Amino acid sequence: MYLFKEKPIRNTIDVNQQALSLIEDGFRRLQAGEVTMPPVLSMPIADKNGELDAKTAYVKGMDQFALKISTGFFDNPDKGLPSLSGMMLLFHSDTGFPAAVLQDNGYLTDVRTGIAGAAAAKYLAKDEARIAGIVGTGTQARFQLRALKMVRPSIEKVYVYGRKKERIEAYQREMEHELGVTTEAADLETVVRNCDVLVTTTPSTEPFIKKEWLHPGLHITAMGSDAAEKNEIEPDVLGAVDILACDAASQVFSIGEHRTAKESGVIDESSTVEIGAIISGDAPGRETMEQVTFCDLTGTGVQDTAIAVYTYDQLKASGEGLEITEDE
Repeated sequence: MYLFKEKPIRNTIDVNQQALSLIEDGFRRLQAGEVTMPPVLSMPIADKNGELDAKTAYVKGMDQFALKISTGFFDNPDKGLPSLSGMMLLFHSDTGFPAAVLQDNGYLTDVRTGIAGAAAAKYLAKDEARIAGIVGTGTQARFQLRALKMVRPSIEKVYVYGRKKERIEAYQREMEHELGVTTEAADLETVVRNCDVLVTTTPSTEPFIKKEWLHPGLHITAMGSDAAEKNEIEPDVLGAVDILACDAASQVFSIGEHRTAKESGVIDESSTVEIGAIISGDAPGRETMEQVTFCDLTGTGVQDTAIAVYTYDQLKASGEGLEITEDE
């Protein structure tokens, strides 16, 4: 069994085209029925504004599968700490014996979540999208923009909304320097009405994106809602779009934005299509410049297995990691 620590993981794994291909393949195989993936285990820690989630998936034919334990404590930025943490355990598929412990401190979740957003934008956003709208100023707001810029290099301006001025300004400085974009802080309505691609990245429990702000050509990726109590998007938004997509239909009606939309009667379970079906060509992605598209990302165990196996292979090949024997 190998132990991989955070520093070599961060130095080796990042948002890139190879990782995107692996995440896309995971979504495709999930939609094709080649993945065993149980429901997410989620435990709120309400008095600490925190949560714990556990996700796993076995992909037929893969030599390993992952179990990911992640935590989100959303007051951490006020303490100078990232909101997300966690680790991944990798097991051999033929024996069930542990293959590796990946002490990534939530980094691999950040990467694979950002890449999932890139996959959604790749198939659903306008080809020449120029303006992004980002709601939130945390770690995932950064990864989502990095990943979006990878698949839509035409992005040149970013509208950003956040609740705290100092965190908005820090986000603007960092993204302008790293990605060469111009940024502008704005209210929510201005962000939505002026962007080609909107990404919401908050743990909000009250919806804040409104139907009347939608406009032709807009794509929305909502990735903040990954628990039953979370909700970023007003329900009638989902009923108004031309293409409604999700990462996993087995999850989004219980822990995603689809939940409140179904409860409100604006959609039903036949209204949505998994992003894996769009990736495989079994369902159409964006077909016109005017369509309004939406993708609900709740986070899946297949993403965790894909990124964990990729990390294991990359680090083992480069000689990183500590091999632990039975005697140790």
